[in-house]
Amino acid sequence: MNTKAVFYHAGCPVCVTAEQQFVDNLKSPVESVHLGLQKNRLDEALKAGVKSVPALVVDGNVFHINYGAGIEALINS
Repeated sequence: MNTKAVFYHAGCPVCVTAEQQFVDNLKSPVESVHLGLQKNRLDEALKAGVKSVPALVVDGNVFHINYGAGIEALINS
């Protein structure tokens, strides 16, 4: 079975640290989506269940890592 993983973030220091310490060490490839720069992906993140960033979605399961920013802050920016 192929695992699909997407890491949603806003580019903040908490997000960057999570990406460096967590995502870069996963065995499966992970797509990294900077929601501050890729606002066209916000709806996708919301539908996946992302409520704050940084967040990792693996096979439909959302893992909120620490708390950098609520997704509403990205929608309203």
